[in-house]
Amino acid sequence: MRSIVKRAALLASVFLVFNGAAARAATVEVKVAFPFVVNGQTLPAGQYLVEDQGSTAVLIKGENGNHAEAFVLTRPAPGHDPAGENPALTFTRHEAQYRLSGIWESNSDGRSIVDR
Repeated sequence: MRSIVKRAALLASVFLVFNGAAARAATVEVKVAFPFVVNGQTLPAGQYLVEDQGSTAVLIKGENGNHAEAFVLTRPAPGHDPAGENPALTFTRHEAQYRLSGIWESNSDGRSIVDR
């Protein structure tokens, strides 16, 4: 039962818009319609920039009056983007919260969030 809930929440993805056409984009823009948790910190719903900070680090930074931000560590994600070829963020539901679980730039280029 628990894995069904996690799989269902994983499919609750948010589409990203690329700011460039590079093979591995340095920055993508995303609008998240609900509050979500990253490394124990709750970020409000809103507009965010997701910036690649190197091989494992990613900065999630609020825009348009949203001053929330968080650094996350990532590792290559197995499998394929649940949104197909479209970039997406993936979340898992834990009790009444959504936790960021992955960042997908393409069908095969994904990063899993490393929980601290």
